[in-house]
Amino acid sequence: MHRSSLAPDAHAGSVALVSGGGTGIGRAAALELARTGARVVVCGRRADLLEETVAAIAAVGSEALAVPADLREHAAVAQVVDAALERFGAVDVLVNNAGGQFEAAAEDISLNGWRAVHRISVDAVWDMTHEVATRSMIPNRRGVVVFVGFSPRRAVPKMAHAAAARAAVDNLAAGLAAEWSRYGIRAVCVSPGNIDTEAIVAYGEEEIDGWRRSVPLGRLGTAEEVASVIAFVASLGASYVTGATILVDGGLDAWGQGSPPPAPEA
Repeated sequence: MHRSSLAPDAHAGSVALVSGGGTGIGRAAALELARTGARVVVCGRRADLLEETVAAIAAVGSEALAVPADLREHAAVAQVVDAALERFGAVDVLVNNAGGQFEAAAEDISLNGWRAVHRISVDAVWDMTHEVATRSMIPNRRGVVVFVGFSPRRAVPKMAHAAAARAAVDNLAAGLAAEWSRYGIRAVCVSPGNIDTEAIVAYGEEEIDGWRRSVPLGRLGTAEEVASVIAFVASLGASYVTGATILVDGGLDAWGQGSPPPAPEA
């Protein structure tokens, strides 16, 4: 069983905002940040799941706030930040976890499908980042922005749209590190590989087995393993880490796809 190595007070006094905090990596990150002392705001579209996260955070002795919101809309993003600042006074850590994708051959991805993925995985991420930075982190001269990317960082078959979106936030982390370090803000991209969450069930056992075999460590990762890395890079223990992409993928990026490409068609 995975155990975090962070001290229980690693985030004492901090306020963290986690998007997509109702399930999977987002929920695990919210719980890990809370377990290590942070007060946490979780947002996402499903109020019931967010409230479950808040209850779990209360059980570990921390304080949390759930703000249901469709982050594709600027007004909703502003509402989330309003609620966080009203309740806790600042946002010290932002975890941009919310995103979305679907499997499709590149030639079958419509413009609307492309835009739908980028709207939540790039546009909404930038909107949230800009709102938090300009209203809390820049004025307070402190903050950590964590983006959630993809591994492998190369081609992902049937995920051209999603891989392109995650590559955008990967580079955004480096760009913001270059520009916002003068404000005391760090920006890091954490890129998970094949992680065992609720979201993968829809792909079917055969495909999941293929993902498992492609990982050099021979297994899928867990949301808790990703969450531990997110919590570490947001902590003072990683105070000299910025502009970096950290892979949490069991060696997947180093190995590549680990399977032959499709045969050429006549």
